[in-house]
Amino acid sequence: MKILVINGPNLNMVGIREKNIYGDISYSSIINMIEEYAKEKDIEVICRQSNHEGDLVDWIQEAYFEKYDGIIINPGAYTHTSIALLDAIKAISPLPVIEVHLSDINERDVFRKLSYISEACFDRVIGLGAKGYLVALDKLIKD
Repeated sequence: MKILVINGPNLNMVGIREKNIYGDISYSSIINMIEEYAKEKDIEVICRQSNHEGDLVDWIQEAYFEKYDGIIINPGAYTHTSIALLDAIKAISPLPVIEVHLSDINERDVFRKLSYISEACFDRVIGLGAKGYLVALDKLIKD
């Protein structure tokens, strides 16, 4: 099984920015945790992060053409703004995509409650901090 983990803008700043919301675990520690968990489960996982929307779209399409078994995406602020990500995820259906957010976006600012991509995603994991990525991996394994 091969899974692509995509992280959007400012996720590279986790552990530095707004620790009261995102926690104090560093981005590199999150990636190490995901990779170690995937290794235990005998899953190949590739983790990527970009602050550029087009990179995220390219990686979603790449996952389709390179025959990945699923995608876990934390689109960061693009969750609330990007129809391009929604369209990219719709285009690769039925490849399962799980949306992940460290914080509970439903308990935050009003504008954060809207997720453009959620309608195209297989599932969502929100508000579990870094552990949410592992929950998402387990959901893809069971699918």
